[in-house]
Amino acid sequence: MTYILGLAAFYHDSAAALTCDGEIVAAAQEERFTRKKHDSAYPSNAIAYCLGEAGIELGEVEHVVFYEKPFVKFERLLETYLAYAPRGIASFRMAMPLWLKEKLFQKRLLVRKLKTLAPGVKWEDRLLFSGHHLSHAASAFYPSPFETAAVLTMDGVGEWTTTSMGVGKGAELTLLKELHFPHSLGLLYSAFTYFTGFRVNSGEYKLMGLAPYGQPRFAQLIFDHLIDLKPDGTFRLDMSYFDYGVGLVMTNDRFAALFGIPVRKAEQPLEQIHMDIAASIQQVLEEVVLRLTRSLADETGAENLCLAGGVALNCVSNGKILRDGRFRNIWIQPAAGDAGGAIGAALGAYHLELGKPRAVPSGRDGMSGAYLGPAFADDDSAVRLMAVGARLERLSEDETMARTARALADGRAIGWFSGRMEFGPRALGGRSILADPRSPAMQRLLNLKVKYRESFRPFAPSILREDLEDWFDLDTDSPYMLLVADVLRSHQRSMTDAEQSLFGIDKLNVPRSDIPAVTHVDYSARIQTVHRDTNPRYHALITRFKDLTNCPVLVNTSFNVRGEPIVCTPEDAFRCFMGSEIDVLVVGTCFLEKANQSVDLLTRYADSLEPD
Repeated sequence: MTYILGLAAFYHDSAAALTCDGEIVAAAQEERFTRKKHDSAYPSNAIAYCLGEAGIELGEVEHVVFYEKPFVKFERLLETYLAYAPRGIASFRMAMPLWLKEKLFQKRLLVRKLKTLAPGVKWEDRLLFSGHHLSHAASAFYPSPFETAAVLTMDGVGEWTTTSMGVGKGAELTLLKELHFPHSLGLLYSAFTYFTGFRVNSGEYKLMGLAPYGQPRFAQLIFDHLIDLKPDGTFRLDMSYFDYGVGLVMTNDRFAALFGIPVRKAEQPLEQIHMDIAASIQQVLEEVVLRLTRSLADETGAENLCLAGGVALNCVSNGKILRDGRFRNIWIQPAAGDAGGAIGAALGAYHLELGKPRAVPSGRDGMSGAYLGPAFADDDSAVRLMAVGARLERLSEDETMARTARALADGRAIGWFSGRMEFGPRALGGRSILADPRSPAMQRLLNLKVKYRESFRPFAPSILREDLEDWFDLDTDSPYMLLVADVLRSHQRSMTDAEQSLFGIDKLNVPRSDIPAVTHVDYSARIQTVHRDTNPRYHALITRFKDLTNCPVLVNTSFNVRGEPIVCTPEDAFRCFMGSEIDVLVVGTCFLEKANQSVDLLTRYADSLEPD
């Protein structure tokens, strides 16, 4: 057996992934163990978990593969600072000590870390480095269900590359074209994330969620001044508007003057102009992506498309690619960001470095539904929960399903902890907060009283795959919540003239369908299809809910509150339960009612949360 350990670390979203003979055994982000969101540290906890899941020692791993090449990244930084000198001197002074002390010598650092677990191994010979976008491309193609496919990766930047286009066939993976820094679709979108007052590398979801509340009246302005877009999707940015190349912020005064407003501070209210800016950059991103995918389809003749990189988490754009019809099938790596690079690094080394053949994954894909993290036996969970003071009932599986479905139908918010933890940014029914989508007030309630975040943030529907086409304008699997489609007209609710005249956030409380809690203001939804073969327990719960309500849909959002990672352990779940207004916690077959818990254990997360 050939074990390969892939690592992503030292920028954001550190992770480890272990493969055996080209199949993914385990994968997890370091943040889930340290409870530090987007933790960039060496993923020692994630490594320990992966090795434990396989029941092996580190010394049994044939290769450890880092997801990018630090020396090439350092070269890019130096050349960029020289090109912009003396503008970047402040940023240069901040970055260089860290690079010279630690990052430039990452091979030495990694070898030292690995030797703490396996001191007798000559790690200098077993440690490999992959290109950043090759790691993304490998994470997109190798776990996909396709023998051949076009591959597109888009993110902020990795080494020099910001976008890559390639082709996968069998075990072969070839990158054909690249776009290079500073011309980056990911960084362009992040610049607008920063400008509208959200945090770069985490607030891009907010910008996407805000877009439907606005009108894209600045889209042409962006095309006229910020981005020179060619028919084939390649582009160049006018860097005189941006400071991310060498500065300490994303945009400059010239950028602000173009839109006639200053950078929004996080604590300032969102105004209509911010919503219009969000709508505009979303439209620009979609146009760039569609031109790229169309030219890639023309050049390769491929019927299948694989996507990865942070931009591939823009599920609205993904939905547009699917509806465009240039590719018959698309598959998106669920951990499309840097964490997923750990999977790509390991799989790329197995097939490209070692020359091993590839078997196209059986079933839906090679990701096991993204359920690649730790699981806890019910007896173990009960012991852990009681050790932290929880008061629980042990139920049979049938009783657990029946009582949970009933609680959901009664309008209660459920913390659902079941099976293996998900890998990637989405909760998919393993570590989820669940609710009834039929409630008009549920979106606002969950945002303000459970998640403690902005009221406009949308929630996703989990729907039984067999019922998908009765509710949404989508006829393909979407197991990873990475495609957006409209609610069918038969379930939509027409708006009155008065409701149609509303602007911005005022639109939020207008029910638009039979499932208003998961229907966005433009009648769309970010869909997760739930499959009996990949998550039978979650499928069974939704089926029970459907039996009670005739609705095969649940609200599904990640089991965490603002500023913290998704819960990993039963103890994490209990702390989140006791610090938020979740009504019921279900951990396996352990059933906990909030009303039965000790008031001494109640906490107020809302008073101490970090911004996200």
